[in-house]
Amino acid sequence: MANYFSIILTFITVISGLFWLYDARVLKPKRKAVIAEVENKTTSALTDEQRESLAPQPKLMELSESIFPVIALVLVVRTLLYEPFQIPSGSMMPTLLKGDFILVEKFSYGIKDPVFQETLVETSQPERGDIAVFKYPENPNVDYIKRVVGLPGDRIIYRNKALYIQPACAAGERDCEEMKVVSTSLKEDGTYFSGSSPLRTYSEKLGTLTHDILIDPRVASRMAMYFNQPGTQRDEWVVPEGQYFAMGDNRDNSRDSRYWGFVDEELLVGRAVFIWMSFEMDRSRDSWLPSWVPTGVRFERLGSIE
Repeated sequence: MANYFSIILTFITVISGLFWLYDARVLKPKRKAVIAEVENKTTSALTDEQRESLAPQPKLMELSESIFPVIALVLVVRTLLYEPFQIPSGSMMPTLLKGDFILVEKFSYGIKDPVFQETLVETSQPERGDIAVFKYPENPNVDYIKRVVGLPGDRIIYRNKALYIQPACAAGERDCEEMKVVSTSLKEDGTYFSGSSPLRTYSEKLGTLTHDILIDPRVASRMAMYFNQPGTQRDEWVVPEGQYFAMGDNRDNSRDSRYWGFVDEELLVGRAVFIWMSFEMDRSRDSWLPSWVPTGVRFERLGSIE
């Protein structure tokens, strides 16, 4: 859907820009010539109203002149700088909640054209711990948001609800890092819920980044549903070059790389950096208002995303 909007926005920008250019280069000089000819035959200068009446600007050209700068600016900002997204589910709790509105930094992972999404300028690659927005590999028309856990060449294991990472061996090095469990510590129990089930909040140290994750103690292992990479165990993956392994912070309530595989770098949209609005969406089922109507504003959540 987001890509369709980009295509439509690009189309409107190009068409309005062409109309504006045609008016500026062809029609406007003709209007000036008509006005100049009349003024040469009169002894007094024409008023603005008289000039407009004598050589009016076509309504379509006037509209194009008005909207072109605005939508061109929107297109540039949305394509090159920042794009707003809404969090639709709880898969990234507690970092991001349903009802959060975020800004995604588009230039973090390369500058792409707005139509074909081809990379025009290389900038940087995702780092471990980044919260990335990307096109869902199984349906590129859908935007997904998850935390980057594995980088190209990493070996990942998710076993007994513990995450293990063996970073890729640097080129030319023989002494590679060993497989290590990502350290976690229990913070609290019962602040967040899945239905009526309380979730456990853990602090996880992923590289140099510390963030919170949720674990549902009721949920058993879903290893039988994991993406099976040839040559590895069912709960083990080796990240291919040019791809990434992404997981939700709400570990037992997230459909992520464990289930559908890797995120190709061509599918990357940008890095989530800021929550600019957050609505509470806990309206009861018996309410006469639709479920999408917010019940409140969470001002305390506004700010940078870790």
